Amino acid sequence: MSQEDYETYKLGDWELQSGEKIVDAHIAFKTFGDPNLPAILYPSWFSGSLADNFWLIGEDKTLNPEKYFIIVTGLFGNGQSSSPSNQPTPGPFPKVSFYDNVRAQHELVTKYFKITHLRAVVGWSMGAGQTFQWATQYPDFMDLAIPFCGSAKTSLHNQVFLEGVKSALLAVKNIPSAGSGEVGVQKDPFEFRTWTLEEKEIGLKAMGRVYAGWGFSQAFYRQKLYESVLGFKGLEDFMQNFWEKWACSKDPENLLVMIQTWQNGDVSKQEPYNGDFEKALASIKAKTLVLPSKTDLYFPPEDSEYEVACMAPGVGKLDVFPSIWGHWAGGPGDSKEDVEWLDMQLKQLFAENQPRGIAGLVEMVKNVL
Repeated sequence: MSQEDYETYKLGDWELQSGEKIVDAHIAFKTFGDPNLPAILYPSWFSGSLADNFWLIGEDKTLNPEKYFIIVTGLFGNGQSSSPSNQPTPGPFPKVSFYDNVRAQHELVTKYFKITHLRAVVGWSMGAGQTFQWATQYPDFMDLAIPFCGSAKTSLHNQVFLEGVKSALLAVKNIPSAGSGEVGVQKDPFEFRTWTLEEKEIGLKAMGRVYAGWGFSQAFYRQKLYESVLGFKGLEDFMQNFWEKWACSKDPENLLVMIQTWQNGDVSKQEPYNGDFEKALASIKAKTLVLPSKTDLYFPPEDSEYEVACMAPGVGKLDVFPSIWGHWAGGPGDSKEDVEWLDMQLKQLFAENQPRGIAGLVEMVKNVL
């Protein structure tokens, strides 16, 4: 299926938490299944296109289009939803938050699809951040929330990791970081210079090599799974033809927008929580299954343990990917064993938490069939 095979929904001039706005904004989406089936929202992850989510969808998976109406949405900055790369004129992009993204998704779901309730919200990495955001921003809107390899609040250590990624990109243009949650310090705040082809190549390759130390675990590299499982000829082949190739397929300004969104991630940055993180997590009503990876270097299980502990009794549950694939245990489908493990967790959660009324009866019948 082509990555270009998707639709867009016009949002108009989209007001943001920052006080700025995206002029003539749009959100990109792709759907699977019949709109009359119970709906599942599945938002994208850092740098991911809509197609990068498709690995978890299929008739042999829990996210089965024969049983559910699945809506995949793109982050602002992913290159398909409103992003620097698709704006009519080059220039600084507004500061976007998880809240702004989820509010746009809510409008798509309610106004375009006329859906009043979701069966589930599910997501990996920044998709997990959006899942936590949904569960706190619209607590009554879904039955289930499944964030995997992600967090409800970007930790300080995670912010530091992202500072390295961001600074590798900015350095090629001689721009220093303006600090976590910001982009770069411009000598002239009114000057915006587009990237040359050389700057893009050098900056993106550098960013890919910085990211290489974080995406997979020490054990992954020690056991050389990049050779035995992924088929690369050695470490340098992996660095060039996995990490640099991935990074060079992206737009640097798009990545900077998503890094800023990620660094500012915090479900308490909204009414009525006003910075009270524990209060925000305690507000979650959906049955929430939090799935960190044992070896994730930036979303460690201990952070997930605290998130679940802050939820009301009986709401949150924690299980840990028993994997050495680090962050990549949660996606995008490279580790077949981890995909199977994740799908089994989803299957059990859906089976144990049937919706009430007619929707529940329909789902039970479809699961039997």
